[in-house]
Amino acid sequence: MVRKENKMNQKLNILRAGVLGANDGIVSTAGIVIGVAGATANTMTILISGLAGLIAGALSMGGGEYVSVSTQKDTEKAVVEAEKIRLREDYAGEVKELAEIYMENGLSKDLSQKVAEELMKKDAIAAHAAAELGVNPNEYVNPWHAAFSSMISFSLGSILPFLSILLMPVAIRVALTVFSVLAALAITGYISAHLGGAPKRPAIVRNVIVGALTMIITYTVGHLI
Repeated sequence: MVRKENKMNQKLNILRAGVLGANDGIVSTAGIVIGVAGATANTMTILISGLAGLIAGALSMGGGEYVSVSTQKDTEKAVVEAEKIRLREDYAGEVKELAEIYMENGLSKDLSQKVAEELMKKDAIAAHAAAELGVNPNEYVNPWHAAFSSMISFSLGSILPFLSILLMPVAIRVALTVFSVLAALAITGYISAHLGGAPKRPAIVRNVIVGALTMIITYTVGHLI
């Protein structure tokens, strides 16, 4: 039951990360194309700027996520290796430590001792890593999965403002792009709050305000330049 709950939490975290990545793509690309549109009405210039921003942002997100998750994976492996050393040097002490963890979680002393002994007979490393370190030595985080997930979600988010600014009539494309971006940010704000079990209205308002300020500032800078 606990394992299923952990897997569900992992899936929700991945989904939430994907939503946030898409959100970043929307805001970043919208800021670029709106800013350039404030400086020029030339469609080709906006196209090149938006495409460059999309590619650079996706690669940056993917690379950053790869480095971050790789560091996390290295840390997880290091703590598991340290735990292996402690098990070799003081097995009885580690059984006692594991039993104390279960006692702190509400089990009786006798039951905690029995559970600790049984689990460590089956897989001492896995038992300690899960209870003490919150790590599954058989399922380390995958930096490549995280990297590609971030790249894809960022790119998908970027498509909305990128296509909006290019496909809309020149006279109204900035206004329509702003409207579509704010609507999309309201949706991603709602979804991220829902997945995290947080209040939805503040999340939506924050998301929309940040996106609106980004586009206002970049458009103003582009227009002045």
